Amino acid sequence: MDRSTAPPQQHKQPSRKGKRAWRKNVDVSEVQEGLEVVREEVIKGGIIAEKSSDALFTLDTTGSANIQNSYNKIHKPLKSDQILAQRSLVPAIDSRKRSGVTNGIVEPTSKRRKSNGVSPQEYERLKIRAYGGEAVTKDIIKSDTAPKYDPWAEDDVEVQDLRFSYLEKAKPVRAPKSLTEAPISLLGSAKVMPAVSKPRPGTSYNPMFEDWDKILTEEGNKEVEAEMKRRQEAKAEEEQQARIVEAQHERDDLLTEDESAWEGIESEYEGAEWLQKRRPERKTPAERNKVNRRKEAERQAKRDIEAKRRTQQALQIKAIALQVHSRDTTKNMAIATIGDSSDEEIDDRVLRRRKLGKNALPAKPLELVLPDELQDSLRLLKPEGNLLGDRFRNLMVRGKIESRKPISQPKKARRTYTEKWTYKDFTISA
Repeated sequence: MDRSTAPPQQHKQPSRKGKRAWRKNVDVSEVQEGLEVVREEVIKGGIIAEKSSDALFTLDTTGSANIQNSYNKIHKPLKSDQILAQRSLVPAIDSRKRSGVTNGIVEPTSKRRKSNGVSPQEYERLKIRAYGGEAVTKDIIKSDTAPKYDPWAEDDVEVQDLRFSYLEKAKPVRAPKSLTEAPISLLGSAKVMPAVSKPRPGTSYNPMFEDWDKILTEEGNKEVEAEMKRRQEAKAEEEQQARIVEAQHERDDLLTEDESAWEGIESEYEGAEWLQKRRPERKTPAERNKVNRRKEAERQAKRDIEAKRRTQQALQIKAIALQVHSRDTTKNMAIATIGDSSDEEIDDRVLRRRKLGKNALPAKPLELVLPDELQDSLRLLKPEGNLLGDRFRNLMVRGKIESRKPISQPKKARRTYTEKWTYKDFTISA
């Protein structure tokens, strides 16, 4: 019979009817492993399943030192917290005064102690810890010495690589001319305005009546003059518009009359005499030479006059130098006199006509309190004004910066993209 077609064979199993078969074929490995585990637990201190929770677990109240160290490396505490966290074991010094009562220990006379009981060495140590000592003073820059870095100084000349010779060289940074010039004050009185001007007495929250009434009268007169000027300008504008309309009507009437009178009138260029006029003839060479000689003589005369004037100025150099020196001296004295008058009130609303820049300075806000707004207590006073705006306008009036308008919609730069042909300039090495 073929093996591939035979049925599956059933192997003979030993009989389990006897006791010997039971002991031989029963698997007791799990029981043996359990007994081994229990035996090891008994050796180590007892069976775990029979113990209570308090004997097995403990509550950690201190925390891990490794975790604390890793956290401190990332999150460093402040130096002030470290100083405050340090607690000295030495008790504090008693500040009560004692009348000659000591603890029986006689100190040597060589030790000099301060009146508050702190030794000079301890005092120096505490001062270094509080103020930093040399660690802080070494970073302080002295004002009497020149700074080490100058942003406007010329850098050392760098040797350019021949491979990049076709690139444009960077332009050096140059200091502007105005850096060494004094700012120009925009005050109409040409006085030197201080950085922080003194407030007027009448602008106080509780001013004297005379000072307040003076400012109120001045501001009222200015407003009346401004209103009268505005009405005059409006009236002049109305009169100009009326004259323009009247002149337009008159012009239309004149054009109508001219058109009726123009008909039938013959032009002076329509006759035969205009056609018979001769053209101007060309000049001969002798006449041209004569004109050239005359022009050359006129130029020579002008040169002689200029040379004579320069000779006279050269002879008067000393007189001119003395005159310029006296004028500069007078000007410097006037400027010094103006600068010394710092106690006087400076009106920064009156500016000179020639402004610095294209835009006009912003008008100064009115610093005046009306009668119904006056308060007799500082608690009832309402905060007004803006220190930042006042400081900004002060810088513009002193000529430190120029007035500009805020740019709400900045213009975008127009860029044109072109293809360069430098990639064609190459050489083939042999």
